[in-house]
Amino acid sequence: MDLFEYQGKQFFSEYGMPISPGQIAFTVEEAVSAAEQLGTPVMVKAQVHTGGRGKAGGVKFAATIEDVQEHASNILGLDIKGHVVGRVWIEKASDIAEEYYASFTLDRSAKKHLGMLSKEGGVEIETVAEENPEAIAKIWVDPVDGLSEDECKEWVSAAALPDQAFDGAVDILMKLYEAYTTGDADLVEINPLILTPEGKVHVLDAKVTLDGNSVFRHTEYAQYDETQTRDERETAAHAKGLQYVGLEGSVGVIANGAGLAMSTVDVINQVGGKPANFLDIGGGGNADVMAGALEVINNDPNVKAIFINIFGGITRGEEVANGILEAMQRVDIESPIVIRLDGTNADEGRAILEPNLSDSLLMEATMLDAAKTAVELAR
Repeated sequence: MDLFEYQGKQFFSEYGMPISPGQIAFTVEEAVSAAEQLGTPVMVKAQVHTGGRGKAGGVKFAATIEDVQEHASNILGLDIKGHVVGRVWIEKASDIAEEYYASFTLDRSAKKHLGMLSKEGGVEIETVAEENPEAIAKIWVDPVDGLSEDECKEWVSAAALPDQAFDGAVDILMKLYEAYTTGDADLVEINPLILTPEGKVHVLDAKVTLDGNSVFRHTEYAQYDETQTRDERETAAHAKGLQYVGLEGSVGVIANGAGLAMSTVDVINQVGGKPANFLDIGGGGNADVMAGALEVINNDPNVKAIFINIFGGITRGEEVANGILEAMQRVDIESPIVIRLDGTNADEGRAILEPNLSDSLLMEATMLDAAKTAVELAR
């Protein structure tokens, strides 16, 4: 669950990190009103779930109210990497002496949290990693032990931040780790973390990705779900409780389990096709779940064939087969369906499907064969 910059800053402020005052605006008039209340100069910043805002003209300094009006007019409606700007963050401008970078994420291979800190902030960390990797100080934190203040101080020293930024950086980094762990985040990033001419360390930008599976622990996260960027297909799938990501191909994908869904997408590409989506129906294969999945995919005009790839564990093969057949009676499917069914009670499931096979409902024994058939039908 990706947050807009202003939401990330509000998230950080709940953990005591210093942020600049600002207001969100959806219109030019609201932007002007916000700037008048904050007092110029201000920054006018596009709010989109993608990077490269500055290069695209989505971040502008406004010295006067007239500048705010001009920049807000230009930025609202701006297309940044396929994301149309619908809101801008009006923030009190900050004086900057130095810019740093700080983040926490999960290092799955090490099974630890990874912190990265650099005195070269304000640019993409990938660029720093490529051009000057020694400028990034890394720390691996055991989730059980957590991050101690002494470890944090050693980390800041390793990053060679100046003495005047030392205490402020340690304070913010300890709070950033707390936000990352307590807030169930997948990523927290400050770029830049700034040092002001007065010697204050301050959050100037925020990038936050929250674990969507943690919402049951954080009911307040519902507000963030409402602002997620989704196309029409993803909105429809989300309303049905389905894990769906829209792609640009012609082979619709239904699978049970994220790993199998990803493998299905990969094998479609492997045999020369292009998947239209990633869709994980989870552990269920009943008629309601299958009908919802088929309805979402059926409404995608680019889909020319549908590949249902099920490996039964807890979900039994006969339940899946009956679910597919009943769902097909509920939804007027326009594209042919190719099924691969394996796992628990797969023989029973295939026996149920067998009498119903036709030119529009096919079954293959392996995932590779099913992918080949679906791709061929989609051409």
